[in-house]
Order: sequence, then C-alpha cells, then structure tokens
Amino acid sequence: MKRILVAFLLAVAFQACTPKEPVVLREVHIRSVELGRDGKGPLLKADAILYNPNKGSLRLKEIDLDILLNEKPAATIDQELNAQIKGQSEFTVPLEVQLTLSDSGLLDTVLSLFGGKKYSIRFTGKIKVKVGGFPVKIPVDHRDEIRF
Repeated sequence: MKRILVAFLLAVAFQACTPKEPVVLREVHIRSVELGRDGKGPLLKADAILYNPNKGSLRLKEIDLDILLNEKPAATIDQELNAQIKGQSEFTVPLEVQLTLSDSGLLDTVLSLFGGKKYSIRFTGKIKVKVGGFPVKIPVDHRDEIRF
C-alpha cells in the first residue's frame, strides 16, 4: 500500500512540474542565406520566435529540429542552450544552420532561392525545457512559406 501511495505522489509531483501548455514556435524570420565557404553548403541565418504561454518561467535547454525545404531534408538544428524564459512572453533564439546539399534536387532548390520564389519550409523535432528542475520534451511540427 505504501508503494502505491509513493508512486501516486511521485506521479502527481512530476505532473505538477510539467508546463500546462507547450512552448510554441510562432515563426522563423530568415535574416540571410550566405554561400558556404570551404566547400560547405549555404549558411542560413534566422531567428526563431517562440512563445511561453505558461504563467511560470521555464529554462530552454535544447533545440533539436530537422528542416525540410519543399519536403526535402535540408538541415538539422541541434543547439544546446541555457536561456531563462519568462512566463507568458515571447522570446527569440538566433539560429545558424548549415544547409546540406547531399540531394542533387536540393542544390537546384537552394540556388533558385535567390530568385525570390516561395518555398515550403517545415521544422520538425523537439524543444527541451526544464520546469522546476525536471526536463520536458515538447514536440514541434511547424510549417511556413518563405521567400528569399
């Protein structure tokens, strides 16, 4: 009986530490796309605009996202952070992403980006935050259209 009570109390404690609503990726502002140096692919510089809808503050620990450009894999974001996020506020995370050109069709897409066409961009993965010292993974699936 004591084990059941302890397990129940631990479950309630862990549930109390999770955010009531997930952090939301509102949009991504593309600052620039620069041609890569030393044979690397283009470098995408952007700002991710996120929103914490919860009253309490969180600590942003990690961003782990895959970027799909017109549904083709273009890059991966794997950044470790230690940023305090105030409750019910919007915050910006600067991103620098090296686009991969392993897919030959992707090279054509990236080169045509400089022509001003619209492209579908999708961010999938997770954002890891800490609430009360406990890590919480928040899934992300954000779609947008961009024009370079």
